[in-house]
Amino acid sequence: MRISLLVLACVAALASCGKSGAPSGTAQSPAGAASAAATAATLLLSPEDLLVLQPSLLASGPVITGSVQPERRADLRAEVAAVVMQVLKQNGDTVRAGEQLLRLDDTAIRESLGSAEEAVRASTQAFEQTERQVQRLRTLQAQGMTSTQALEDAEQRRNNAQSDLVAARSRAVTARQQLARTSVRAPFDGVVSERKASVGDTVQVGRELLKVIDPRSMRFEGLVSADRMLELKVGQVVSFRINGYTQGDFAGKVRRIDAAANATTRQVEVVVGFDDPTAAPRVAGLFAEGRVETGGMQTLTLPGSAVVRAGEQAFVWRLDASKLAKVAVRLGERDARSGELPVLSGLKAGDRLLRNPGSTLVDGQKFEFAAAVQAAGAAASSAALK
Repeated sequence: MRISLLVLACVAALASCGKSGAPSGTAQSPAGAASAAATAATLLLSPEDLLVLQPSLLASGPVITGSVQPERRADLRAEVAAVVMQVLKQNGDTVRAGEQLLRLDDTAIRESLGSAEEAVRASTQAFEQTERQVQRLRTLQAQGMTSTQALEDAEQRRNNAQSDLVAARSRAVTARQQLARTSVRAPFDGVVSERKASVGDTVQVGRELLKVIDPRSMRFEGLVSADRMLELKVGQVVSFRINGYTQGDFAGKVRRIDAAANATTRQVEVVVGFDDPTAAPRVAGLFAEGRVETGGMQTLTLPGSAVVRAGEQAFVWRLDASKLAKVAVRLGERDARSGELPVLSGLKAGDRLLRNPGSTLVDGQKFEFAAAVQAAGAAASSAALK
């Protein structure tokens, strides 16, 4: 019996507490919010915590993704089978047109060239001898001192000697070309981007040795979905960003649109030239992403970090005078390239917002800038010293 009375007393006490307190999960009354704001600590802010809303161009064209590649590039391959004897340039070295980059073993080719040149000399002597014999027989035939058959035989031997001379010269030219191919030279002014052979390697014909690029000829080679191909035109403006470059967007124009889509990805390759080639990066292969500006509008945009979600609603924290204000906003769809959200209503240009609001903020909470607090502390310290 005593236990039952104790239980009933506890239940009554809990019920009285529930009546006197606010139900859990319900919104605070204006008086309660004001009280919470008054008791909340003053928030210290720095300029990096603020975000000032300004209109920006929200493009609506197709997204383009790809990489920065040089227009002038060469894959230098072995044209003879030989052993690598010397590598004169390494990755990142600048080269001039015609400068030697790599040398292959030319011992066997030099021997072949010497043999071919000796064959040319022998064939030249044989041809000149048969030519003199033909001339003598023609003189004798004109005097009636030799037969026509003897002259024809001599001419036949001369023609054969001439054919042998031509073949020998052709072998000598081939040997000279092979000898020249043992010295790999730069086709244009540029930079060695990749070295794929080392001293001692035995290379076969077609083996890749070096890659040379011209860093002054960089362009953006990107892919666009074939579904939006009809929106593309040569000369359209493209705004894009490059990984590793944080100074802002690069500008360019569409130079070329491929006539065929990739059979696997169903994307179309688009080549974009830089408006300012001197501002283009000097490193090939950097990832880039942008948008072809087929249309757009000026609007306010927000980074996702400044938005606080509560179910279906979105809020931001605005700085009004010396207090924080929790403002409901209506946002559009996230921009696929920049990741920012267009503001449809609730804010205006020039509003100051918290860039990364925390979860402990209170509507109406006071704030101060850290620089102002430090200045006030310094002034108070100097006054105390006086």
